[in-house]
Amino acid sequence: MKPMFDFSSLFRKNSQSKDMAKERLRLVLINDRTGLSPKVLDELRVEITKVISKYLEIDEDSLDIQMTNVRSEDGTAALPTLIANIPIKKVRGKETTRLRP
Repeated sequence: MKPMFDFSSLFRKNSQSKDMAKERLRLVLINDRTGLSPKVLDELRVEITKVISKYLEIDEDSLDIQMTNVRSEDGTAALPTLIANIPIKKVRGKETTRLRP
């Protein structure tokens, strides 16, 4: 017998809402700790992509640039840190140089 209502759909929506809320909270915390607005972070991402793209062909769909906090070496403070995961397809200007996937 098939159930009249799919209760799992309720949880999926909550999961999406939960993920969205976590991302918003992360942006608020970054803004609070670094003083950078989401707009400035977006502009930073665009500029970084432009500069790197001059020298390397990158996979922009897989590009991941985040601002996070990392503990200082002595463990007394959390320092704002920019983390970039930028998949490189090949070096520009050197057609024979292909990077392995």
